[in-house]
Amino acid sequence: MSAPRRALALAALALLLPAGLLAQTPDEFRAAAAGKTQGRTFTRPPVGTVWRIDPTHSEVGFRIRHLLGRVRGQFTEWSGSVVTRGEKWEKGTVNIVIRSRSIDTNNDGRDADLRSPRFFAADSFPEITFESTGIVAEDQKFEMSGLLTIKGTTRPVVFKGTYLGIGGDQNGKERIAFDGTAMINRRDFGISWNQALDRGNLLGDEVELEIALEAVRS
Repeated sequence: MSAPRRALALAALALLLPAGLLAQTPDEFRAAAAGKTQGRTFTRPPVGTVWRIDPTHSEVGFRIRHLLGRVRGQFTEWSGSVVTRGEKWEKGTVNIVIRSRSIDTNNDGRDADLRSPRFFAADSFPEITFESTGIVAEDQKFEMSGLLTIKGTTRPVVFKGTYLGIGGDQNGKERIAFDGTAMINRRDFGISWNQALDRGNLLGDEVELEIALEAVRS
């Protein structure tokens, strides 16, 4: 992105963000994933080898049924950390903080609606958080249980996925990567708006969450 376009984007973001988040510097926002957030305090602060998630090479997305098809979206403003005991990733923990206002489904009108009180109520609940509570691994496959908080409501979730390994990058830094998916019911988090149609509802209740994480050793 060019400097003028980046400046314009930052200015627009400043107008959209609630005052509490506007006061948060990038370093403070990244640090939030390892400690206290506006909505909750992580119960398992990092202890061990810390890997900072690289959002430019990672993704947090979702899919939901719309009519007979699917709509895919992602969150573009988020941060987090992976903590392992050395290279024992299966003993690790994951903490993630997402700015709910950063939802992006490639449709401006729909995104504005998703930020509204009908869905994520981003002004009142600016953060979505995930805190892992345990990992069960077999070979490269894993199930990661954790606590997901959306709109101030916390529910247990389980991500199933694949550990992709640890390796060095072109700058000599160690990186760790894994990806996974989880299914949630949006109504469990107070996101219940729908529209009745002749052959069912406009939207499905089940949402598939997708994560693809690449993190750099601190």
